Amino acid sequence: MGVSTRAMAESAARAGYAVTSLDAFGDLDQHRDVRALSLPRDVGLPFTVDAVVDAADTIESDVVAYLSPFENHPAAVERLARGRVLWGNDASVLRRARDPGVVSRTLRASNRWLVKPRASGGGHGIDWWSPGDPVPAGSHVQPFVDGEPGSIVFVANGHDLVPLGLTRQLVGETAFGASGFRYCGNILAAGEHAASAVRVARELTSEFGLVGVNCIDFIARDDIAVPIEVNPRWSASMELVERTYGVSIFGAHAAACTARELPTFDLGQARATSGVIGKAIVFAHNSVTCGDTSAWLGDTTVRDIPHPGEHIPAGRPVCTVFAVGADFGACHARLVARANRVYETLEWWASVPA
Repeated sequence: MGVSTRAMAESAARAGYAVTSLDAFGDLDQHRDVRALSLPRDVGLPFTVDAVVDAADTIESDVVAYLSPFENHPAAVERLARGRVLWGNDASVLRRARDPGVVSRTLRASNRWLVKPRASGGGHGIDWWSPGDPVPAGSHVQPFVDGEPGSIVFVANGHDLVPLGLTRQLVGETAFGASGFRYCGNILAAGEHAASAVRVARELTSEFGLVGVNCIDFIARDDIAVPIEVNPRWSASMELVERTYGVSIFGAHAAACTARELPTFDLGQARATSGVIGKAIVFAHNSVTCGDTSAWLGDTTVRDIPHPGEHIPAGRPVCTVFAVGADFGACHARLVARANRVYETLEWWASVPA
């Protein structure tokens, strides 16, 4: 359960589990063995954490796993876990790992500042802050660290971990319809800043007792990974690792949660077979009603496909695009080119009379 579950549900189905997913979209391109439910379409309610938990009470299952934004709602995670086994970090871990005061102890000093919601995700609600300005209720101030945004993906068993991948994050890029600090994708990195990022992940795993798959966002500056946020759940970048290295992310998650077993995966020895891979979320410039999106089903460069006739408001995600390139620059250029083709399709749909 989460706002967008397609990738995690697909990984779980490939690992041999019987999967029901519940999210905000119920995308068209679900794995054939996943029972994919959309809260708006199948339940008739807008996506909220409380509505998802209520709907979950009607779904029979042995195990529950969550995605964003449940890391910000430990009480909801407690409700989800009642009568089921929870595969993931429990509410007590979330309350500590998502405490910005604890995480910020590792940050360096800075003369520029950001104001950020405590229950944040995807870069929403982040803005510049000046000393003396009021801090909105439910927000906190964080030093701005100038550098390259990245993340480390890893699987943990409460005290140890195995790194699975590092990425360079795409943030606020107008080429994908984003702005400000809004997350809009990742490109799998070749191991830059790996040693520093792994040290950070080990420290925070030990501090919080993290289990299963997790992600830590950081800013790379002077070959140091400065942590800015702990995401103690499945993250959007994980399917890039699965696509590139062939490791079952959900399988690793399940083994770590049930038996505290870690995979024999060596990130330092892992090699991509087809270049650098990346993904980008394409946001709508204008409101649009989708045409025949089934034409995208056979295209491996586009996922999270909306249903035909679905209305997408301006600023909301349309789909996710993928690309492979010889290096970061080539991969990024191909992501932009693929996004442009999506925008051309959206313009065509908007020009066709209803």
